[in-house]
Amino acid sequence: MIGEVVAAMTVLLVWLHVLAAVAWIGGTIFLSVVLAPLVRSHKAAPEFMALFRLAARRFRVVVWSAIALLLATGPVLLHQRGLSVLSPIGWPQVLRIKLGLVAVLLLLTVAHDLLLGPAVRRISALSVGARTRWEQTLVRLASWVPRVGVLLALGVLFAAVMLARS
Repeated sequence: MIGEVVAAMTVLLVWLHVLAAVAWIGGTIFLSVVLAPLVRSHKAAPEFMALFRLAARRFRVVVWSAIALLLATGPVLLHQRGLSVLSPIGWPQVLRIKLGLVAVLLLLTVAHDLLLGPAVRRISALSVGARTRWEQTLVRLASWVPRVGVLLALGVLFAAVMLARS
């Protein structure tokens, strides 16, 4: 009986973990590969740009909720595999790679949401001619952060599949 409850809890935890990852990665791919290129096209109407900004702002709630869920379920799932969260000794190499990619992705997300995003919003209010070189560079850099994030997320996903198969 207890074994069945533990098994059911494990299935629920894995499901929640995967659901959070899918929400984060899937939404990131959609925004980066579908919506952002439309906004960057010269045909994008101002209303569409406003819609994109609103969608990105609302997606931020999904991202941070997913991150919280991943950080809550991940350590429990590690423990259930007999691995210590506090001691990476004995961790499979693919797990180390996955968590390293997750750490970089988290740092990139924090930088994008808390530093680059607000700076680019402020800079975007300026005319292009009034922007300093640094501000122009920052705007270009900010457009690449989500693209790199997508690649990192796909790497995390690949590592997760490798880990699940090991």
